[in-house]
Amino acid sequence: MIGVYLSGTGNTEHCIKKLVSLLDPPAITIPLESERVITEIIRNDIVVLGYPTQYSNAPYMVRNFISKNASLWKNKKIFCMATMGAFSGDGAGCTARILKKHGAVILGGLHIRMPDSVCDSKLLKKTKEQNKQILLNADRKIEQAAAMIREGNYPREGITFLSHLAGLFGQRLWFYGKTKGYSDRLKISSACIGCGICSSLCPMKNLSIVNGKAIPAGKCTMCYRCISSCPKQAITLLGTSVQEQCRYENYI
Repeated sequence: MIGVYLSGTGNTEHCIKKLVSLLDPPAITIPLESERVITEIIRNDIVVLGYPTQYSNAPYMVRNFISKNASLWKNKKIFCMATMGAFSGDGAGCTARILKKHGAVILGGLHIRMPDSVCDSKLLKKTKEQNKQILLNADRKIEQAAAMIREGNYPREGITFLSHLAGLFGQRLWFYGKTKGYSDRLKISSACIGCGICSSLCPMKNLSIVNGKAIPAGKCTMCYRCISSCPKQAITLLGTSVQEQCRYENYI
């Protein structure tokens, strides 16, 4: 077994590592952008795939990786985990359907609510104590799911037909334009000091430092990793100002 994840603010990383450690303690978990991710997927029969949902869709980086490496998935057993700030619908199903087309065996799906990670929006923001409770509930749900899986009963959240309809009509149809590809809407303000933290963290290598300022290249996967870590709060995406830098470690 191996855990593979895309995580911007640390939410999904925590969830995947916790689930995989409960199911198979020696198993490793690695980020999707790792240079050895393909090698490790080839070596393992079971893959636990985790990512945050965006408007009831999987991040384009995740969907693109699956499609570009179609031959990887034949006969692989995949369990899909989607994290979200509120509603997902079929967040797990968005990748499960693509994987199934490429010959994967879908074991199940799991949806985990985590603190909101959209740093430049006031929507869904909670107090620190409320977020701590969300984390406690998430950990409890992961532990319950692991107990079920060890008995051979895989959760099927987000991969049923009704879930598909909920995700499709609940958000994805209305916001598909935001998730159909990489975004070119990342904005860098004059507060940028060219420290290079964002460029070192970006899973897409979308940011570079030119003449002492961060410059985006139009391939943002909307993970919010750079925005949540910029020391000057100089980066925005969907909003116009940083409301909160939503890193997982802020709530533990």
